Amino acid sequence: MTGRDDRYEYLSLTVAPREKAADARTRVKEHAEYGKWELMRSAVLYGGARRYVLRRRIMRVDRTF
Repeated sequence: MTGRDDRYEYLSLTVAPREKAADARTRVKEHAEYGKWELMRSAVLYGGARRYVLRRRIMRVDRTF
């Protein structure tokens, strides 16, 4: 993937074609809710597999003392 932003970290989930779409959505929602990920892109690949790319902002903390 091109154009990655250094402010974000990325996670790619690939779902097999035999897995139900509802199960895949549930997995993506769990990542979003508990891991603070947001859906950036989704694609249907050859053979029916689906790929979801999620991202979240990297939080850099400065020292306070």
